[in-house]
Amino acid sequence: MRHLLAVAILAAMTSAAHAQISDDVVRIGVLTDLSSWGRDNSGPGSVEAAKMAVEEFGPTVLGKPIEIISADHQMKTDVGVQIVREWFDKGKVDAVADIPNSGIAIAVHNMVRERNKIALLSGPGASSLTDELCSPNTVHFAYDTYALSKVTASAVVKEGGKSWFFITADYAFGQQLEKDATRFITEMGGKVLGSVRHPTNTADFSSFALQAQSSKADVVAFANAGQDTDNAIKQSGEFGLVQGGQKLVGLLMFDTDVHAIGLKAAQGTYMTTASYWNMDDKTRAWSRKFYERTKIMPTMIQTGVYGSVLHYLKAIKAAGTDDPQKVMAKMRELPIDDAFVHGGKLREDGRVIRDMYLAKVKSPSESKEPWDYLDIVKTVKGEDAFRPVSESKCPLLKK
Repeated sequence: MRHLLAVAILAAMTSAAHAQISDDVVRIGVLTDLSSWGRDNSGPGSVEAAKMAVEEFGPTVLGKPIEIISADHQMKTDVGVQIVREWFDKGKVDAVADIPNSGIAIAVHNMVRERNKIALLSGPGASSLTDELCSPNTVHFAYDTYALSKVTASAVVKEGGKSWFFITADYAFGQQLEKDATRFITEMGGKVLGSVRHPTNTADFSSFALQAQSSKADVVAFANAGQDTDNAIKQSGEFGLVQGGQKLVGLLMFDTDVHAIGLKAAQGTYMTTASYWNMDDKTRAWSRKFYERTKIMPTMIQTGVYGSVLHYLKAIKAAGTDDPQKVMAKMRELPIDDAFVHGGKLREDGRVIRDMYLAKVKSPSESKEPWDYLDIVKTVKGEDAFRPVSESKCPLLKK
């Protein structure tokens, strides 16, 4: 009799746990760029990274299946918003991941707060997402303009790069990146001599490169991303900026950008990254599995999708439910540990505090194997890389 009672209680407990998953499935939508200038840095690789997180966690959570779906926002805000609206209204999506392009991410971030869903952002960089626009429903997992600017600009100014000229993408991310970098340059005693803005998906950077060259700035900084960064650095190399003594800085660069540009043109360029495939045995093992599936090594956006999805699933398991606020509470409570992040922490404003890495692109002679592109110059602790609580405009932070 006692045995039957125990079985009945266990069955009831199990049933109750199962009932805590809405719609009997945990569905994660990867909103990414599958067809435009950010495809290689996120795109199909981000979808595969999300699937790898599910495979590592297990096919179910609290006894219910986990489903990854994906869509192409085409780098268009109206397209991205419409996809997410349909996901929420008809597709029963619980969380949205990735979202390269800060303009789209900000729109979705606001919708997620209104609909009480969860945004797992690794693609966008705008630091405003966890500052004045902060939300209790958003996780900003990989990098942001504040950290990229602070780590890179501070190091380059210390090395003698006192005067700067910006080639900037004319949208929210590029403008924020230039603004943040300018702050740290001036705080370090440097100065900005000028800047020029370009539309996204620009093929011809010759006039911008010539303006940067004629400025005679010590440093030419690229506040853009994807193919824009690739084209800008390639063409700056063709105009002899480096040979003329100017340093190049990619304020947002990825392994895939270096691969596209080539070591000959990209060598010596400074960049900051949240992850690198060749850091240790765990990162190499995960990255080689990723390479088998995608034929590229992972960017920090793609490792961020993997890490954010894995942490989300761990939080659902710990919370015993997929209720967004309870899951977010667990995500803030649990340390973040995966192949690329060790002892990370989700702050109340949605910012993940994790180590960042200052890197310098190797010369062709320094590279020992395919994709051996970066020399990690310095590890910067998360507390030193990201915006401190004392500077934040986010009302969710207790100051």
